[in-house]
Amino acid sequence: MTNKEIAGVFKNLAAIMELHNESAFKTRSYNTAYVNLRRLDRPLAEMDENEIGQISGVGKAIKDKITELLTTGTLSTYQKYAEITPPGIIDMLSIKGLGPKKIKTIWEDMEIETVGELLYACNENRLSQYKGFGLKTQEDIKQKIEYYFQSQDKFRYGSVIAVAEQLLEDLRYIYTGTKVELTGAIRRKCNTLDKIEILIGDSELAEEIYEEGLLEIISEEEGVVEAKNENGLLVLLYLVDEADFVSSWFYTSASESFREQVGDLPMGNFEDEAALFKKIGLPYFVPEMREGELYGTKLKGELIEEKDIQGVIHSHTTYSDGIHTLKQMAEAAKEKGYTYIGITDHSQTAFYANGLKPDRLLEQMEEIDQLNQSLEGITILKGIESDILNDGRLDYEQDVLDQLDFLVASVHSNLKMDEEKATTRIVKAVEHPSTSILGHPTGRLLLSRRAYPLDHKKVIDACAANKVCIELNANPHRLDIDWRWIPYCMEKGVRISINPDAHSINGIDDITFGVASARKGGLTTEACLNARPLADFLDMLKK
Repeated sequence: MTNKEIAGVFKNLAAIMELHNESAFKTRSYNTAYVNLRRLDRPLAEMDENEIGQISGVGKAIKDKITELLTTGTLSTYQKYAEITPPGIIDMLSIKGLGPKKIKTIWEDMEIETVGELLYACNENRLSQYKGFGLKTQEDIKQKIEYYFQSQDKFRYGSVIAVAEQLLEDLRYIYTGTKVELTGAIRRKCNTLDKIEILIGDSELAEEIYEEGLLEIISEEEGVVEAKNENGLLVLLYLVDEADFVSSWFYTSASESFREQVGDLPMGNFEDEAALFKKIGLPYFVPEMREGELYGTKLKGELIEEKDIQGVIHSHTTYSDGIHTLKQMAEAAKEKGYTYIGITDHSQTAFYANGLKPDRLLEQMEEIDQLNQSLEGITILKGIESDILNDGRLDYEQDVLDQLDFLVASVHSNLKMDEEKATTRIVKAVEHPSTSILGHPTGRLLLSRRAYPLDHKKVIDACAANKVCIELNANPHRLDIDWRWIPYCMEKGVRISINPDAHSINGIDDITFGVASARKGGLTTEACLNARPLADFLDMLKK
């Protein structure tokens, strides 16, 4: 092990011990060892025990630990603490600028155990509710986490698409007059991806890419260029003759399992991909649906588009953990072209999100009535995002629930469930007469928190039997319900509501990502709840 690696172990040991309230004297000594060991100009591996013991700040206990590291490559003391610390908390310790004191509060007070959950809490304005975590601190932590995720191998579609589109624009400038298009997983708008792929209708790599430092070229072989952008994100460039562009575009954008089912592609200079699909005897599949699971799917209606969405359902305000006021959210929805907005602040059990006690919910209802009289062009609906309690009950008495226009029922706590527990809990909530929409059914946070196991068919069947719709949570960290279950929902007549779960004005725009995921599952306009006019929307929620 290098001096730097050994020093890093002591830094991590001090941090993890501080999380567990160990002696401040010990943690200081390990931090001192970290500083002193990094400064050494001679490798520890070349020193004997006596020499190591003479290093400033290195007593017998630290000397023995250095010897253990040099001998075994591990440190038993650190492992002891790691075994009783959630892996996600240990991950947080590696985020620069996020120290043990703050992590301890995040873990113990906020009950957050993964980096992804922490980022989601920042986006929901949840950290700022706690002492020592103002808006400035929250934004700083958010930026640090986003940088942390940029160094990982996989990315959420929502965090990469802007980078990809800028790169596409730059390459089109370099290859003026040549076809240049996004392809691969990013063209299919996959929820997560590990690279950006671009198809260029020119078999030669332009010198300007080198000269302008647009990409760091790693390798070039048989028309495939592997590169990295300035943030280290993997980029693949496919260089093809212009005559082969359409067939290559189809080949590189379809998933491998989809291509395997299609079989051998015909050769030739096709005018567009529709002509290619016609040649192979298949109906046209939009790029989003070129997944093996959807091969052979026949749409019964028009595929949903973003312009079809008429209402913003599932939005939060300053009444709970939102950043903007009720009026600001309503006016923003109107400016963005929507005709109605459903306010769904957190219910009373969600203390971590400033959930609404009954009196505050009634106060909000009164404000909604007043705003509906003064605002034109937008209707505000009275809703709530009710926690599904551990036994499947909802979070208010029936007399309160009866005053709402609709209710989104969601699981937010006690997420460590087996399939039977999770399914039973959710089905009971679905069977409640006040439940209108089942919110983010699996609780997943993409690349951050696994979905709890769920019998999807049993839950969807229960929604069908009880006339409950299912949310496709459009937040790019969730995109839940997974698109693979949309065909079964439509088969059972369960409508999907594409909801931004907006905690700010900008959060409304996440509908874009929800529509992309819905299209992957083949959701039609007819099967989308909030693609309906207001009167139809409310009528469809009636039991």
